[in-house]
Amino acid sequence: MPMQNFQKKDTQIMRLFQELKKKYPEKVKRDLDFSWSNWGFGREPLERSAARLAKNGIKYIELHGNRYGADVGYQTNPTKMILADHGLRVAGICGMFSPDCDLSSHRPHIRQRAIDYIKRQVEMAAELGGSYLLVVPGAVGRPVATDAFEFERSVEALQRVADVFVEHKIKAAIEPIRAAEVSLCHTVADAQAYISAVGREGIRHINGDVYHMWTGEAHLGAAILAAGDKLVNLHMADSNRCALGDGTMDVDMILRALYIVHYNLPGHFCTAEPLGPGGNPYPAMYGHPEPKLLDTLVERTVRTFRQREAAIKQ
Repeated sequence: MPMQNFQKKDTQIMRLFQELKKKYPEKVKRDLDFSWSNWGFGREPLERSAARLAKNGIKYIELHGNRYGADVGYQTNPTKMILADHGLRVAGICGMFSPDCDLSSHRPHIRQRAIDYIKRQVEMAAELGGSYLLVVPGAVGRPVATDAFEFERSVEALQRVADVFVEHKIKAAIEPIRAAEVSLCHTVADAQAYISAVGREGIRHINGDVYHMWTGEAHLGAAILAAGDKLVNLHMADSNRCALGDGTMDVDMILRALYIVHYNLPGHFCTAEPLGPGGNPYPAMYGHPEPKLLDTLVERTVRTFRQREAAIKQ
């Protein structure tokens, strides 16, 4: 029986990974760096979240980009103390781009708000030792375009703040998001075209998300290969956007693709972000999730990730 198209691509990734293990076993020795994006924990105190992550052996955290103003969000010294007490380092900052903070908006004051927001998050990332800021070209939660010029406005707005990334040595990681949530930049190819259009030194990298890629790409593993060394962070959740192992996502194939592009080198992160099924996930940042459910979510995701990583290396 002939293989289906996705099976052909799965087989190619399997072959490339086996060749890598056989010819260069040292290149698969180091494990992938695993992180957790904490904005899905809602209003839970950072101390409690940090303790949960440390208990499950997690060494990195992607912090909610919540410095919405001078007196709002994570303050540098207290945050450093909390993370140090739990042995956590900051991987990066998860930028939050709602319709009120939209690089592509047709309203100039909203674009200015997005530019100012980026400046504050880049400064926070540098102060806390992070390496990237996730940037979304359009507004999350607004899947219908306002007009035909969103792409151009977004590019121009990000160009105006590009030097800030270089100044603080922070990578701008452009995130493609599924069409059900945003009006532009849905695939790795879209992100590459956007980066090319911006054309600035500080805007060179990609933040992938396996949930968005699973719904928007022709093949998730092939998209990872296409992103290559531009990929600096990859959000992880299963096909139902819940804990890894709770859906039908082929975690083994994802991990093989990551190793093929040498994603286990320092400075690259697999960051759990299981936000649950549904539409716009942003309301999660304002809620009070049940701590026991979060405990189970973290434990199950970490266990699945490390078990599957060990399995493919055998």
